[in-house]
Amino acid sequence: MFRTRVHNLLVSSDGYAAGDRVTIEQPIGGAGALFRYFDGRVIHGVHGMDDPITADRALFSMWGQGIGAEIMGRRKFGPQSGEWTDDGWRGWWGDEPPFRTPVFILTHYPRETMEFANGTSFHFVDASPEDALHLAKAAAGGLDVRIGGGPSTVNAFLQADLIDFLHLSIVPIVLGSGVRIWDDLAGLEDRFEIESISTSSGVTHQLWNRKQRG
Repeated sequence: MFRTRVHNLLVSSDGYAAGDRVTIEQPIGGAGALFRYFDGRVIHGVHGMDDPITADRALFSMWGQGIGAEIMGRRKFGPQSGEWTDDGWRGWWGDEPPFRTPVFILTHYPRETMEFANGTSFHFVDASPEDALHLAKAAAGGLDVRIGGGPSTVNAFLQADLIDFLHLSIVPIVLGSGVRIWDDLAGLEDRFEIESISTSSGVTHQLWNRKQRG
């Protein structure tokens, strides 16, 4: 069964998932404290590490399972805005982005595709959530599509009722400002079955599964 999934969306206790302004020095706009609770070593599975397999690591490791394509907003790709310049920027991740799938980047300024040796390709599209999902689903080879963020992109897909599974990691910090995930989504919880799992790290993982559509 095809699903549109969100994984490892880190959210502060007061509902912020990114800072206000993205820069090269601050990729998530001053909300870097969220990532103190995230172990990125396990995104492709816990088999590659010798440390204990904690509940946090097990849940974080679902990120890559069964994913055939990703959709992300432009600010997740980089700090630039407006027309693209010839600055050589190829994303935050260097020559080995972790995705290993086609990635569709939402932007009002399409440009040529970037391809990497590990199977990652970045496609820059000016598309609605519905149209972007159509493109990603066609590229996913029968696997699921991950909505990778940032929070504004996830919010747009939730508003369009295109998310089947949402994994939130609510971390015990207060940011006080930034980009919220829940704006204009009153009553969203009625569409989902929600399970919460709290761990010894202080993180609460929420697993939102879309109820069967009528």
